[in-house]
Amino acid sequence: MAHTLVPSDHVETASVYGRGDEKIGTIERLMLEKKSGTVAYAVVRCGGLLKGEVRHYPVPWDSLKYDVARKAYTTNLTLEELRIGPSELDGEAFDWGDRSAVYRHPQYWSV
Repeated sequence: MAHTLVPSDHVETASVYGRGDEKIGTIERLMLEKKSGTVAYAVVRCGGLLKGEVRHYPVPWDSLKYDVARKAYTTNLTLEELRIGPSELDGEAFDWGDRSAVYRHPQYWSV
């Protein structure tokens, strides 16, 4: 039976392709709003092995669209746009649970 629901463990390993069909990473985890239960953003893991050091970037959930043919998510963001946005590289200045920190980079979140 076909439906629109997907288990979180299937999302948490899905590939993410950016503008220009470049694979930019995989979804590592979803950040949920406690009260509403809705997905706020996905943490996308980029790099590793031959692509260098691993980095994690928050990507607004509403900017990701599921591509049935690829069984992956697509976004209009590029890897370069992710790199100028917030990440764990910001150290203590970026709190993964504080959504107000996510909005520090308006160009990044205007997707």
